[in-house]
Amino acid sequence: MNAESRQLAHRLGYAGLVPFVLGCALVWLFADSEHAVQHYWVTLALSGYAGLIISFLGGVHWGLSMSRGLPLRGALIWGVIASVLGWLGALLAPYGGLALHGGVLIACYVVDRQVYPRLGAADWLTLRFRLTAIAALSCFLAAAGS
Repeated sequence: MNAESRQLAHRLGYAGLVPFVLGCALVWLFADSEHAVQHYWVTLALSGYAGLIISFLGGVHWGLSMSRGLPLRGALIWGVIASVLGWLGALLAPYGGLALHGGVLIACYVVDRQVYPRLGAADWLTLRFRLTAIAALSCFLAAAGS
């Protein structure tokens, strides 16, 4: 990947944190009973976004495996498991679903630490760690505020 594409990927990755951080802040801003409707919609939106990102992270395993011609059985299975866990978290009540999302985001990173080097993507792990830390923390804090 050339430097320009790599820089774009980093910028887009960090931009993808905006819904996590903003969603978490809004969960706490609308935490009182006076804003119950807004609180409901913000937690729903954050949970849906977290589930979407988790599904994306699982799909990366499929894309890397197929593009490298190394369809690692475990990577393909994990890709589906991550998607199902992201969906499950979106179905749960916010306090449980967002906590699950935070845990699954961390699990995705742990799996990536094992799989990315075999798929030639180890140089992305520093960015993945940073994105995971902020996204998971946002989910955990939002779960505490719901």
